[in-house]
Amino acid sequence: MNLNADFDSRVLIHSDEVEWLASPMPGVDRRMLDRIGDEVARASTIVRYAPNSKFSAHTHTGGEEFIVLEGVFQDEHGDFPVGSYIRNPPTSSHTPGSDEGCVIFVKLWQFDMDDRTQIMIDMNKNTSVDASGRDGVSVMPLFADEDETVVMETWDAGASVDMDLPKGGEFLVLDGGFNDGTDDLRKHSWLRLPVGAKLSAVAGDQGAKVWIKTGHLPLAKAPAV
Repeated sequence: MNLNADFDSRVLIHSDEVEWLASPMPGVDRRMLDRIGDEVARASTIVRYAPNSKFSAHTHTGGEEFIVLEGVFQDEHGDFPVGSYIRNPPTSSHTPGSDEGCVIFVKLWQFDMDDRTQIMIDMNKNTSVDASGRDGVSVMPLFADEDETVVMETWDAGASVDMDLPKGGEFLVLDGGFNDGTDDLRKHSWLRLPVGAKLSAVAGDQGAKVWIKTGHLPLAKAPAV
């Protein structure tokens, strides 16, 4: 299956307009954003766990990165509320589920296969710092290596945000919204911009909290299964 697999194109998805599709596990549904592959896939997806649902124990051969958007996600490593950012690297394993139900944004098979760094960050508790030379913007670093940078940025209401993206970029609105000169993005809208693109955005009246991942798109490919 190929979905939004042309990484040379701009893609915008308002996730609340996408139909929920059942996964192989009862009580777990998905909104697919991009995908290369079938059940084993390089994928970006919004996943909904019904109350008291869970996946069977599994190993993340290609790694898993996710953000809790609603509810509380749980596994043997702990309980992760809204605002949790987790990186489970290749070879890690767990048994995920949710007693009360939850919604997460998850990315699979998008790791350096030698990465073994596990990250668990509660973005509600971490501190953002003012971005140098960028009025109305504060930044919370989440992860960085030679291939990618992941941050959560807070944009004040009306802030102008310009970003050059020599290796492309991916943006998920966690709260608030912004206009990118073409569309109005709202909570849980997802935008992917190709290599060489530029983001020119203006935050909305409520400001915006935006998860941003850059540098990774030139490496996009199907998993070696």
